[in-house]
Amino acid sequence: MNRRLLVTLVCATVGTAALLAAVSYFCKPTEDISVNRTSSGVLAGVAFWVCLTLLGSSLPVRMPSGSSLDVAFAPLVATMTLGGAAVAGWVSLIGTTQAREVRGEVPWYGVVANRCVIVAPSIFAAAVLQAIPSREIAAVDFLATTFAAFICFSLNVLLTATFVSLREGQPVSRQLRGSGGAYLNMLALAPVAWLMAQMYLSAWWAVLLFAVPLYTTRLAFRRFVEVREMFTETVASLAEAVDKRDPLTSGHSHKVQEIAMDIGRAMKVSDDDLEALEWGGLLHDIGKIGVRDDVLLKQERLTREEREKMNKHPVLGADIIRPVKHLAPELPIILHHHEWFNGSGYPDRLAGEEIPKLARILHVADAFEAMTAPRPYRMTALTPEQALAELRKFGGIQFDPEVVDAFVRTKWARGLPDPGRDDVRDVPLIGQAAGSIAGAAT
Repeated sequence: MNRRLLVTLVCATVGTAALLAAVSYFCKPTEDISVNRTSSGVLAGVAFWVCLTLLGSSLPVRMPSGSSLDVAFAPLVATMTLGGAAVAGWVSLIGTTQAREVRGEVPWYGVVANRCVIVAPSIFAAAVLQAIPSREIAAVDFLATTFAAFICFSLNVLLTATFVSLREGQPVSRQLRGSGGAYLNMLALAPVAWLMAQMYLSAWWAVLLFAVPLYTTRLAFRRFVEVREMFTETVASLAEAVDKRDPLTSGHSHKVQEIAMDIGRAMKVSDDDLEALEWGGLLHDIGKIGVRDDVLLKQERLTREEREKMNKHPVLGADIIRPVKHLAPELPIILHHHEWFNGSGYPDRLAGEEIPKLARILHVADAFEAMTAPRPYRMTALTPEQALAELRKFGGIQFDPEVVDAFVRTKWARGLPDPGRDDVRDVPLIGQAAGSIAGAAT
């Protein structure tokens, strides 16, 4: 763990502990949290909500963005409504403990960070909720609870993004964008939390009936992840089937996908664009299903007619996936990943900014992978240094120079001598002209 993260974690821990101690000393739990309006009833009420929160956090679902979602947010928000800041602090401290933390699968600083990013927001949001007047009116109380839930989740996301950014060296903004999709899911639990609190005031045991809708919500989260994973695995298998037509290109699409996504991260594209690069990278050569083996696997230079048939694979690929509505963002990538920056590519001879940005990214990734791997028409691969020199040499001609600059910042070019756009070295090529090697990009 780096020193900057450690200092931040210590400060956050001290601040959270001080905040929890202060609200526990100065703020008394409201009687609404009690099961029988006595001091022992208050403790029983707190224990009841701690158990509910523990149950809600016991089955987290790992989302595609890397974050985890669970339904503990609903009982936690209900606790804010019923017990105030002090109770919300203690329930969030104890109730959000996960089994993997108890088993020692999370390092100590991870456990501390997890507590900080939920305890402090819970206390703050509960304090804001308590300060809102006229909560005896049901409509006001409902809106106030929803507002407090928004504050709690927003602060939780911000603090979590800060810790992850310090740990992994990624911008906070990227972490925040990755959590954007969780907002609606979490805020949808705010009305459920308010109803749980109202039910508790009438008959505390009746709150247990909410276990069913909360569990079905958790199942919905899980089903979403499972469907996406199944879709991704199906796409990956289809891409591998295409690549394996030629033993030399097995794994090509997966590697192009990785390179393209790294370039996308270097260019700070959106998460939606990263997903498009993920699937577009896998499917960019799907159109080669329609190219005959005697053309696809030919070791000699292709004739004009054979080249025309090969150049149709982006159009064939786009036609194949066009009926799949979920893959609409990937269509421009598949169709235009062989367009040249100067307008001499195919199939539509687009130039410059006319070429979709993600297609320009994939073009660089595809060319680099093709140049650094054996092919039927060129059995001796270029070295990474030679391939980078080719990308630089043809920047502004075949490739978008901005994308090449971004590629240089990825792990694929780390440590390689960079000739730069204004200092291109002549690199001896093997068997073909540079344009032919980069242009083939198979």
